[in-house]
Amino acid sequence: MTESPDFDELSTRIKTDQPHTARIWNYWLGGKDNYAVDQRAGDEIRRLHPGIGEYAQADRRFLGRAVRHLAGETGIRQFLDIGTGLPTAENTHEVAQRIAPESRVVYVDNDPIVLAHAAALLAGSPEGRTDYLDEDLRNVDSILEQAARVLDLTEPVALMLLGVVIFVEDDQEAYGIVRRLMDALPKGSHLVLSHTVTRPDMPDVDAAVAFWNEHGTPRLTQRTPGAVARFFDGLELLAPGVVSCNRWRPDTDGPEPPEVAMFGGVGRKN
Repeated sequence: MTESPDFDELSTRIKTDQPHTARIWNYWLGGKDNYAVDQRAGDEIRRLHPGIGEYAQADRRFLGRAVRHLAGETGIRQFLDIGTGLPTAENTHEVAQRIAPESRVVYVDNDPIVLAHAAALLAGSPEGRTDYLDEDLRNVDSILEQAARVLDLTEPVALMLLGVVIFVEDDQEAYGIVRRLMDALPKGSHLVLSHTVTRPDMPDVDAAVAFWNEHGTPRLTQRTPGAVARFFDGLELLAPGVVSCNRWRPDTDGPEPPEVAMFGGVGRKN
């Protein structure tokens, strides 16, 4: 296990006078780990893009469906969740260990307020193992080295990158990070990735992101659905491909859910 977070040190890194994406996401999901500054920014973004709360929920449900598929139907027992954000209900380890209690999950984030809640994330099943790394997505080698203390990187791993590569502005760097991570994992591993998109018929999303990038931290980068699909190059993309998160294998057989501006997909390394 990693050492418990140093709460005094973390408190000096938490800025309560500037909105932060993890806390705003928590606010939209109905959590309590946010401040007035986050609520004001979240409300303004929701005014610019009224559906924003819906795709926060859609992304969380996409995570649950993807993990249930991988743990249940595919037999994956190891998960590397980078950019996990603040804990809410149905975190990766909760979903995976409900199906397979022996599942091992390593969370990675470098947000101080997320780290301050690491103890909650570490409460996994006694049969499995759940750990937490204070690390930046860009530090691929360090992530893999530390994750190998818990995960067997010779066996299949599900790499979870939900709403995190949006913080890497340079396309070449973003694609390179994902490629390096997947190259280090064996055949049978899977990539689960979601990303905010930009599309001509979704101008309110662009306005909301522009507001965020002017007032909040860290800055967000949108990509087209086609550019998001490029993260899966070289992988077997599972049906239905890269789609709006609430359209990836929805739980109901009713009408197709409306699109949200968070797209995601799951790919297998063969």
